[in-house]
Amino acid sequence: MNKKIIGRGIMAAALAAVMITPAFAADAENLLTIGAPADLKNVPAKPFTGEKITFTIPDLLPSAMKTEPIQGVVGTKFTVSGGGAPANADVTLTWSTADGSWIVDAQPNTANYRGLKYTKYPIKMVTVKADANGNYSYSTEAPQDWGGPHDIYALVDGKAIAKGGFQTNVSFTISPKSGPIGTPINIHYTGLGMTLYTGGMAVLWDNGFAGEAQAVWTRGTADVKIIAAGPVGTHQITASDSLNAVYMNLRQSPNPYSKGGVQQFRTTKDNGIFTPYLEYPQTVNVMDAQKTTNIASNLDPASKAVASVDVSAGVVGSKAKVSVSGLSTTGDHQIVWATVVGNRVNCTTGVCWVYAGVPMGNATAVDGKISADVTIPDHLGGWHVIQIKSGDKVEAQVPFYVKQSILVFKDKNGKEVTKGVALADPSPLPEARDGAGTPTYSFKAGEDLTIAVKGVGWTQFDNTLAVTYDNSYIGYGCGFNSNGYVVFHMTATGTPGTHIIRLHPLLYSNQPSYANTPYTMLPLLSSVNDNPAIALGYQIPTYTFAIKIVK
Repeated sequence: MNKKIIGRGIMAAALAAVMITPAFAADAENLLTIGAPADLKNVPAKPFTGEKITFTIPDLLPSAMKTEPIQGVVGTKFTVSGGGAPANADVTLTWSTADGSWIVDAQPNTANYRGLKYTKYPIKMVTVKADANGNYSYSTEAPQDWGGPHDIYALVDGKAIAKGGFQTNVSFTISPKSGPIGTPINIHYTGLGMTLYTGGMAVLWDNGFAGEAQAVWTRGTADVKIIAAGPVGTHQITASDSLNAVYMNLRQSPNPYSKGGVQQFRTTKDNGIFTPYLEYPQTVNVMDAQKTTNIASNLDPASKAVASVDVSAGVVGSKAKVSVSGLSTTGDHQIVWATVVGNRVNCTTGVCWVYAGVPMGNATAVDGKISADVTIPDHLGGWHVIQIKSGDKVEAQVPFYVKQSILVFKDKNGKEVTKGVALADPSPLPEARDGAGTPTYSFKAGEDLTIAVKGVGWTQFDNTLAVTYDNSYIGYGCGFNSNGYVVFHMTATGTPGTHIIRLHPLLYSNQPSYANTPYTMLPLLSSVNDNPAIALGYQIPTYTFAIKIVK
């Protein structure tokens, strides 16, 4: 016997009636160092042989090494040469590189961003044969690797005899170089460094800050995208290493090699608005999802039951079939959506949030099995757990991921009017559309517009979204306190025509206990392939909207 379950939304005030576990304030640390997932695409291979090597370095190196040229961008041809080796000896050349990792604090109830780590080490470039006079030479090209200086050692029998180096400089290109408003522009940036001050890249559009990119997992190479905006004509795209913002006197800095440059893009025409769309990051084998999905409280120690779902992810309001086998308990069971309520504003001084449960219905166990259809509640997004309970004991549970989505506005006949975009309701206590206002894509300059989305989460990965207007960062919004429903308010500006609004993932760490984390509270342009959330199974999209300014 199967029992159909009708999922139903429930106000936050009533959540605690179903399930409450102890409150959480500032969590004890559970730090994870997360390197690039093995199945992450477009990650440059370790340069040269990729073989790590160990050797000894004497206090005084007996010979000299020359590198010509001593610096250049990725792909630059250079030659390493030296002498002082024994006649006809095997000389091994090494190259210094590093692995980049994100540091996160993964808790059963949340996940926190805690910073970056670079682990440096030498690798084997090549082994060459010295001539009868002990001279050696090797010609190659600068590999796709970190920017900045790279030590090169010459080894004989595992002992360094000479040291040189090569400096990899910054380079970037764009593609295409022209197109109408709304054209995706790919920015290819090489030479990001393996230090705090050289590890981030800022992108500017006509001197407006479009966002930050990282290359922690991609060895100093960043491929990111912005969207061509108006007006028609030539626009300047600037890319440069930065620590949250562009460092503007780089020639006087300790890292002058990190200077980027300027490319031009020509916006050719205005084809009008287009349908809003979402872009999701790469999916990888999740390394540690159980840290943030399964809940350890109130588990029945005697239960051998196993739960599964026919789909592992979906948006609010979507359907899923829950199946349970191996139950020893009989009769009616409660199916509960395990989530959290609260906020993190007072996280260091008081209670931030508590576990809570949304009832999804009841189902009867027959022969130790349950099969039931459920509806995903209109609540927080991100990782959740569907629990099967007998009384107050959890007999089985299975994780489910709620994806973010655009709120679709419909007319009284059920026809779509807009996806997410509306003219703000001027009422101080608006009732219509929970403050989103009247759906339209057309605005006069100076009017207040809104963009509404669902399924925003509560962790430092998915609690917030950054907003850019015509590739200029204007602010962010968060969805914890509003149970995943976020209405962004902004002012329509610019000349008549099409204007681009984007919502980007960002790393939220704006609280005292995590005050020193770098590259936070900024649009993360590299979120598609270089974001610690990816390794924990989070699928946080980038949204693109188009509006029309009318006279």
